[in-house]
Amino acid sequence: MAEKQKRTLASQGATLRRVLRYIRPHMPKVILSLALALVSVALTLYVPILVGRAVDCLVGMGRVDFASLTPILVTIAVCVVLTSAAQWIMKEMNNRITYDTVRDIRRDAFAHIQRLPLRYLDAHPSGDTVSRMISDVDTFADGLLMGFTQLFTGVMTILGTLIFMLTLSVPITLVVVLITPVSLFVANFIAKRTYAMFRLQSQTRGEQTALIDEAIGEQKLVQAFGHEEKTLAAFDEVNERLRACSLKATFFSSLTNPCTRFVNSLVYAGVGLTGAFAAVSGALSIGGLSSFLSYANQYTKPFNEISGVITELQNALACAGRIFELLDEPAQPPDPHDAAVLDSVRGEVDLSHVGFSYVPERRLIEDFTLHVSPGQRVAIVGPTGCGKTTMINLLMRFYDVDAGEIRVDGHETRAVTRASLRRSIGMVLQDTWLSSGTIRENIAMGKPDATEEEIIAAAKKSHAHSFIRRLPDGYDTVISESGGQLSQGQKQLLCIARVMLCLPPMLILDEATSSIDTRTEQKIQQAFARMMQGRTSFIVAHRLSTIQSADVILVMRDGHVVEQGTHQELLARRGFYATLYESQFAQ
Repeated sequence: MAEKQKRTLASQGATLRRVLRYIRPHMPKVILSLALALVSVALTLYVPILVGRAVDCLVGMGRVDFASLTPILVTIAVCVVLTSAAQWIMKEMNNRITYDTVRDIRRDAFAHIQRLPLRYLDAHPSGDTVSRMISDVDTFADGLLMGFTQLFTGVMTILGTLIFMLTLSVPITLVVVLITPVSLFVANFIAKRTYAMFRLQSQTRGEQTALIDEAIGEQKLVQAFGHEEKTLAAFDEVNERLRACSLKATFFSSLTNPCTRFVNSLVYAGVGLTGAFAAVSGALSIGGLSSFLSYANQYTKPFNEISGVITELQNALACAGRIFELLDEPAQPPDPHDAAVLDSVRGEVDLSHVGFSYVPERRLIEDFTLHVSPGQRVAIVGPTGCGKTTMINLLMRFYDVDAGEIRVDGHETRAVTRASLRRSIGMVLQDTWLSSGTIRENIAMGKPDATEEEIIAAAKKSHAHSFIRRLPDGYDTVISESGGQLSQGQKQLLCIARVMLCLPPMLILDEATSSIDTRTEQKIQQAFARMMQGRTSFIVAHRLSTIQSADVILVMRDGHVVEQGTHQELLARRGFYATLYESQFAQ
């Protein structure tokens, strides 16, 4: 248990130091906020002195020293006005510091996500990542704001109150100081135990967000297979765990305030008792006693606020820790400083003894060698899971090879910039990639400076122009990431139009017409045939009728090329390809 607490404290300390590094650029505002807090506390603590003097001016019935009382009351009014102004400006500064810091953290987190390798994004639920970016950052902001607003003023109030009390009576101040550590001990004891609970709460909330994101995104799949009850059961299980850990975190954090209030009541009672004896003996005036009681109340109040702040900071640090975990994930290796930029690509591709696996214990592609001449059309076929799409991921450098190398025009792909490599390859996949925006913006994604005529020409070549004209706003129709009301086939036509607009020197077509009707597919295949002339093309297909005209067909099985040749040559061999072909065309 002691070792676990040490690790927790070390984790909190590391997180806090990183938070302070984000706050450092805003130090002028922090200093101004501290100065205003000091002014506010000083004026607030000066008022009880003035109140005590005013009480001493009330000597008895009919004996009020109005000549001395009036300027005291005016001074109190000025102090109150100045305190209000200082607190208003201080809160404005605190808000700016907090939300500027949160903005910087969110910006860095989002920028880091852009640099994360696909291996990380494929292995982590997107809902959990979204929860870190949104919910955890918001919770962190709330805790940080409370820290700036109440922690500074609380600490200064405690120190200032002690100084003023010492000027009034040293013995009574010692009574206050002797009882105070009990309050600190109680707050510290509870705070150590709430951090782990708040961290568990944050993790469970991220798990719940991931489940909700998946369930909503795949609602059609859930309903199509009658999976509603199991989805509800999974949600109820996560929701119950979140309820349980949230209750524990809230319960223990809620103990802080009443416990410290009890100790503070002891302080107030001690001050009242000893002050009364001092007043009776003449060591303290009635006005001085009233000032001392006011200071005792002001002295104990920050302990309640600080205990609440500590609880919120525990939650905030737990959430900040999850954000920094995301920021600490290794980014994909940057391009070498001397990386070449592919230009005027001819399309010669060489794969030499390539080896790759998604997980080390299960090999997928081993000792894969292939030479593709410029302008050659290469079809890749094989059963599901044989490595076809993995080959595409390696060609695009979404993943890097574990062994061997891939060369384009003689350049090793790891020695060229990713941007220039990907600019040289156009992709149309079975899964459609769309972004929120207009139809025009989605088609022109790879060529933002394309003219209206070029966009329309590309849409006509992909046979998307006719359905786009029927949309309410034509090319200005706004669609969501999921494509809105567009059919799967229409979304695929937009992706085909995007590639036809760019016309890169190499093409990758992975089941590019899987969602398109047969008549339109025949027309698009003709457009593809014209587009592929003079361009190196990789065609992944399950429907073997679409790749019969390929220059070379690679037949893959368990990560290996088991056969290679033209359509007629492979049929004549009566091997695995012939078996696949006859299974589709048994008649």
